Amino acid sequence: MNAFTTKNWEEKIVSGTEGSGPRVAYAHATFAYEGVIEGESVCDLLLYYAGEGYESGETTSPCFERFEGKVDGREGTFIVRHEYTFDAKGIASTFTVVPGSGTGELAGITGRGTAGGAMGEDKVGYTFEYAF
Repeated sequence: MNAFTTKNWEEKIVSGTEGSGPRVAYAHATFAYEGVIEGESVCDLLLYYAGEGYESGETTSPCFERFEGKVDGREGTFIVRHEYTFDAKGIASTFTVVPGSGTGELAGITGRGTAGGAMGEDKVGYTFEYAF
């Protein structure tokens, strides 16, 4: 199974007020991956909340995530750009590998994928189609 778990999540509001009206927050997270991607990542997200909590409807979050580990047995690093949506039910993302970001044996990697799952679940599933 292709999945990742959250190891760490640090979030702070950068514009607006907690619990009222639109606000923007920044989150810095680390994830552990298993499946076609094996390793860890560091992710920086810019979160938009339309209202209080997740009950305010669908929100969006662009972010960059840097992977370190293996893909198909090849070791190195690469960066993807996500566009997340989330609400009280769960999260969903589409992502693409940033061109030229692969290092080591992952130099030249290209690809795209999806991630998604229910809010509060330990593991989030993902798909990843790639080429070298």
